[in-house]
Formats: sequence, C-alpha cells, structure tokens
Amino acid sequence: MKPLCLALLLAFFLAEAPRIAADQTAGPDTELVIQVTVPAPLPDVWRAFTTKEGLSTWLAPDVSVDLRAGGDWIVHFPGSTGGGTIVSFIPQHQLVICALAPDKFPTVRARRTQAVFDFQPRGKTTVVRLTQTGWQRGAEWDAAYEYLTEGNAQLLATLHRRFVSGPIDWSKE
Repeated sequence: MKPLCLALLLAFFLAEAPRIAADQTAGPDTELVIQVTVPAPLPDVWRAFTTKEGLSTWLAPDVSVDLRAGGDWIVHFPGSTGGGTIVSFIPQHQLVICALAPDKFPTVRARRTQAVFDFQPRGKTTVVRLTQTGWQRGAEWDAAYEYLTEGNAQLLATLHRRFVSGPIDWSKE
C-alpha cells in the first residue's frame, strides 16, 4: 500500500511552526511515523480530515472524500492524483488509507503502502499521528520513503496551519 503523497510548503509556519516528529523503524517492517499537535478540538480536526468540505479548506481545492471502507480519499492535482482508498475508519479515532505514492514512483504507486492516521484529543488540541507501513526494499522504495517523509510532514503541517490561520484561500495560493 502507498502513503499519501501530498506536499505543501512549510514556509507559512515561521514563528508558529508546529512541532512535527518523524521516526523510522529499521528492518523489514519499516514504518514512517509523523505526529503533529493541532490547535483544535478533535471533532473539528476529524471533520477537516474526513469530509470534502473540510479537506478542501487545507489540502487542495479539488478533493473527493467518501467516508466508507472502499471509498475515496483523493486529492486532484493538475495531471495527477494523491491520497488513496479508505480501508477502514473508527469515527474520531482512526482513518486507514491504502495510499498512492506520487506518479514518479510507479512501482510504489502500484503496490501502495498503508497510511494509518490516529486522532487523540488532548484538551483543546488534537494529536494526529501518521504511521505508514508496507515499505519494501529497493532504490525506488527508498526514494519514495525519503520523499514522503518530507511530504507527509508538510501535509500535517498544513493541517496545523489551517487551524492557526484559518481555511486556505485557494485563489491566493
């Protein structure tokens, strides 16, 4: 399964940069783990992550979300798509996606990785933790892992930005 291959610039964060941690577990069961604390209550973060209306406020203007097993969690970019297929979800707790890698990693995109997003309330904030698994060995897999380590950190940073600065005005981006 593939990870979410979405990257937006971190330059918007300057003084209010979220603390984002990324770890790799070595060995045949490599994991990409990224976590961010979002300054918003769990119901708001869940809605921003799992509805078309919410996702379009921070990720991209053209998205598709069908919150059910087998449903889409897709971002439409010019000439390509990112995101993936929803494997399962537990409302306001977890979203599991069979994730698409970027087109420039065709083998990884075809085989996919699994992206598990866990949501934990912490008072007036929400911790969002991505654990991406299904990585294999080889040059393309290594390159995709490296690319998505940065890209998925930027993805979660953009979610953070959405709750610090408000919904993104796509006409100005």
